[in-house]
Amino acid sequence: MINISGFGRWAALAVVASGIAFGAVAKADDAVTDEQMKAARAAISAINATSQFDRILPAVAEQLKNQLIQATPNYQQQISDTVDAKALELATRRADLEKEAATIYAKTFSVEELNAITTFYQSAAGKKLLADGPIASREMAKAADIWTAGVSRDLAAETDKALQATVAKDKAAEPAAQ
Repeated sequence: MINISGFGRWAALAVVASGIAFGAVAKADDAVTDEQMKAARAAISAINATSQFDRILPAVAEQLKNQLIQATPNYQQQISDTVDAKALELATRRADLEKEAATIYAKTFSVEELNAITTFYQSAAGKKLLADGPIASREMAKAADIWTAGVSRDLAAETDKALQATVAKDKAAEPAAQ
């Protein structure tokens, strides 16, 4: 019995040790090199990937001001000043989001891919795509809507015509009612 329980302890220790070792290996795979982070930050900068997040803190601050002022309108100026001051203190945390975004890009793309992305989006064509891409996408969506309406109209008309012909043929084939 003592030998079996001693074996059980060794087995448990081996399982725990292998779990720790496996966890360390998995963590090592998740690690991002300085080169990857540098390339990711450059790509993010080139495509303005995080610029949309610049509006988060001001929007949250404005929402909080509105809630607090609605609850206690007598302190509107104090609330506004306090929320603005505290929001400015929190603005430094924006760098944390930038780092998270860079880490995500570094884990998603290789250094070579990140460098290619950066090179393209820093080129004239890449800058034009960033500037005019949303306009082109909006125009394509309009074109697709128009096309969809035309196809829908034509499909309904052609289907109606074919079904009317089928019904007329079936009625002509029916024996005359006496």
